[in-house]
Amino acid sequence: MALDVRCEVRNCVYNHEGRSCGADEIFVVSHKGKQASHSEETDCKTFKPTDM
Repeated sequence: MALDVRCEVRNCVYNHEGRSCGADEIFVVSHKGKQASHSEETDCKTFKPTDM
């Protein structure tokens, strides 16, 4: 399991110091069912926006 999860989405509540994810767990889904061929076919469902 990855120990360092990087995130560039600055308006996510889990983004720490603008580069790392502080969520307890990460949930990633595929746009095409249970398999993806490229990273562009996936989304991070852990994302929660900050109050800006």
